[in-house]
Amino acid sequence: MSTQDVAKARSFVRQVALPAGRPKTRGEPAPGETSPFDAAKQQAAVVGSDVMSFVKKITAEQRKDLVNASLLAQLVANKKVQAPEDLDGILAWYKQYFDVMSQIGFAIQSKGFAKYTEKADTFEAHEAIIDVVKAALAGVPGALPLVLKTLESLKSMSEDSPWITVFHRESRSANTARFQLSLADSEPTGSFLNVFAFGLTATATVTQVLFFKFKKNESTLQHNSSKLTINDTVLAAVRDDIALKITKFSKDFVAGLDI
Repeated sequence: MSTQDVAKARSFVRQVALPAGRPKTRGEPAPGETSPFDAAKQQAAVVGSDVMSFVKKITAEQRKDLVNASLLAQLVANKKVQAPEDLDGILAWYKQYFDVMSQIGFAIQSKGFAKYTEKADTFEAHEAIIDVVKAALAGVPGALPLVLKTLESLKSMSEDSPWITVFHRESRSANTARFQLSLADSEPTGSFLNVFAFGLTATATVTQVLFFKFKKNESTLQHNSSKLTINDTVLAAVRDDIALKITKFSKDFVAGLDI
């Protein structure tokens, strides 16, 4: 990896525009402090509209880097595509999101977005998520159980939980929703991030997002499975720049999740 690549990534982070700080809503619960990252544990965190899980092999420093990278990418996408009103808007938001990730040390292998087809007349979003994730992680030991465990933890939480407040605020926009389920894992050649991106449009206002129950003739769910290989050299080089860039947003966008 050349010093030119590192310099390019650092320049991008320093110059890219972010939204203004988010105004506080009266009575809104604060996410509170995120539990310290621990490489000896399976952990998860809500990062804006991203639910991110980590296998034990991912170091504490890598976990922090991945959370910060995802938050930076979301903030840039929020700045450029505000409140998507339809599927085109959602896809435009994701284009910006993945573009940022590609600028800061991630090589992206994407399959593109596809429409989720369900035979039943009604179903819940999390059921579709499980179907998509199962297909993508088939044959990957330990990965699928961690994702399913994370989803079960989310389902058991109350509506006023801090993670719910963060996630719903960032993922919903009237009759649309966009959200990610990410899994950080590693292999002999290095670490990577599996990102399962979803875009939902409905004729009714979307509520509860992950556990939204909808009729298939009144809703459309698009999904994308991407593998983001992590260039540790570049990501480490811009670590401090990213942290400084997002410092005023972290407490309002990141919440730890017990699994």
